[in-house]
Amino acid sequence: MHAYLLTVLGLICFVEGLPYLATPKQVKKWLNWLLSAPNLSLRILGGALMVTGLLLVYLGRRHGG
Repeated sequence: MHAYLLTVLGLICFVEGLPYLATPKQVKKWLNWLLSAPNLSLRILGGALMVTGLLLVYLGRRHGG
């Protein structure tokens, strides 16, 4: 179980780091947009990402083993 958790955390760190390595200038533009975005928009975006993540976990666990 611990190995699985470490693998998941490692993959999260890898995926989160990709944009900073590949397109740092675009990341800065996106972060400026985030600072100026209304709170409601950010909450909707966060909720949509969480639902998408849970759906992917469900599909992976149900169909991937």
